[in-house]
Amino acid sequence: MTDRNQNRPGYKKTKAGWIPEEWKSSRFDEVSIVNPKRSMKLPACISFVGMADVSECGVIQNQTVKQVKDGINGFTPFIENDILVAKITPCFENYKGAMAVGLVNGVGFGSTEFHVIRPLDIDRNFIFYHTRTHRFRVSGVSNMVGSAGQKRVPAEFIQKYIIPLPPLPEQKQITEILSTWDEAIEQTRQLIAAANRRKKALMQKLLTGKKRLKGFKGKWTSKRLSVITERITSITEHPENYPVLSITAGTGFVSQADKFSRVIAGKHIENYVLLKRGEFSYNKGNSYRYPQGCVYQLHEYNEGLVPDVFYSFRLNPAFAHDGFIKQFFIAGLHNRKLYRCVNTGVRNNGLLNLNADDFFSLEIKLPNLDEQRIIAAVLQTADEEIAVLESKLAALEKQKRGLMQKLLTGEVRLIFGTETIQ
Repeated sequence: MTDRNQNRPGYKKTKAGWIPEEWKSSRFDEVSIVNPKRSMKLPACISFVGMADVSECGVIQNQTVKQVKDGINGFTPFIENDILVAKITPCFENYKGAMAVGLVNGVGFGSTEFHVIRPLDIDRNFIFYHTRTHRFRVSGVSNMVGSAGQKRVPAEFIQKYIIPLPPLPEQKQITEILSTWDEAIEQTRQLIAAANRRKKALMQKLLTGKKRLKGFKGKWTSKRLSVITERITSITEHPENYPVLSITAGTGFVSQADKFSRVIAGKHIENYVLLKRGEFSYNKGNSYRYPQGCVYQLHEYNEGLVPDVFYSFRLNPAFAHDGFIKQFFIAGLHNRKLYRCVNTGVRNNGLLNLNADDFFSLEIKLPNLDEQRIIAAVLQTADEEIAVLESKLAALEKQKRGLMQKLLTGEVRLIFGTETIQ
């Protein structure tokens, strides 16, 4: 990849790349202490940070207070302003295999799977933002050592990692700019979380009849899924003409090629079921959110192939509105109903042992079609609100990544409150 600063006037070539002439290139162990020895007196109780406590944006979400015991010596000590860097790549969906990094406030201990960076004569946020860059993460993962399944980022990598280093006033200006984006990103995440909570509450009330919309009074009736749907089992003679899909809990339909970096159907693709836009499919794989499997409506593609072990179906519009049924399954209201039907002692190819007859015997309480339609519209509006916020979040994160690339490498300069593009 070409260095954007290469051969620009006022720039020089260093081990950290092409940087402004008044900047330096420094190793982390020249501007910080990596894995400092414990030198603090311990109180009776102290904060503890685990891997799951670090959010995607580097914020420590929880610092569990624990009583100090003799065994605490084996953990990683930290003090105010330290930075924690994971030795392993957490298997959290949000991290997508990257190294977790977090800023800590106060004194405590972290998991033994953390390295500690203690900044010296440098703005701590400047180091922190460098640990959040794509370059740092990719380099860290590629330098992991150890046997398969037990690989760790070594302390030596952290110590020798080289960063471009501007004068301290410019460091502070850069981190102030990036912190502004962090604040906007965190505020947007909080708005998304609040919108999701509101929608969840609405689903629990509207989809069960606990709360009725104005103008609707009639009784709801229970109908089996087999009555309001038609099962789909059709296959195609030309599977190569269609995208091959899977279902991910919490996301919905995804391309196998995107999810697994290849199509995993193999020769079984000949038995895959052809699903069309607006039709539904049930994945019997359990998850934390959907312990009894998940159901999604296809809207990402006009047509696609899904595994024949899924139970696929289309609705009879005379009985049910697709938006209402879609939200019923997203809300997970089928989990408890299907629990008694699943043979928990047996699994079939990693899937819940639930036969088609039991699945289609699922009973759903339904209001009349007009009320179903209005309920679906209310919940769709909530979905659209969340989608707008998620789009805003994605834009902010993209802008921040661009700013980090430009500011942390000196491509764009911020000097004494003025921006100088050289």
